[in-house]
Amino acid sequence: MSDIRTGLGWDAHRIAPGRPLILGGITVASEFGLEGHSDADVLSHAITDAILGAAALGDIGMHFPDTDEQWKGCDSLVFLKHAMSLAYAEGYRLINLDSTVIIERPKLKDYRQAIRERLADVLSLELDRVSVKFKTAEKVGPVGEGRSAEAQAIVTLQRLGTGPFHEAPGFGQQA
Repeated sequence: MSDIRTGLGWDAHRIAPGRPLILGGITVASEFGLEGHSDADVLSHAITDAILGAAALGDIGMHFPDTDEQWKGCDSLVFLKHAMSLAYAEGYRLINLDSTVIIERPKLKDYRQAIRERLADVLSLELDRVSVKFKTAEKVGPVGEGRSAEAQAIVTLQRLGTGPFHEAPGFGQQA
């Protein structure tokens, strides 16, 4: 088994009036949110998929199907914590996160620090290991036309007990 693993995550949701816009567990001031079975936190979903992928544990839909009423309206940070607990149970901890949110509006730069801090806290990562970037689609495609939002994430997992970051982050008891 490899000591280092990398996972890639991607997610997209339609724009939906009357819903809160939640990114990385932070509510962003906006006249619209994103449509979805859960809270539609596109960033947390992409990160969850990246973690599950790095640990070869499937995808978010396998663990939290949108046909299951138990997840209706659920805080997506629950999904993120669960993915981390599964990776930890396989002997891995997260050592780095790089992510991008693609949305035409609103401008998100004022939310970067709060989102990074929330994700670092939830993932038990040092802040300098959490990157969150924001892009527009330059008015191209459904994102550029203001009909949807996307997020991408890439994570690095390291086997516990190897390298300089071998301490357990405390995910063994979470589900």
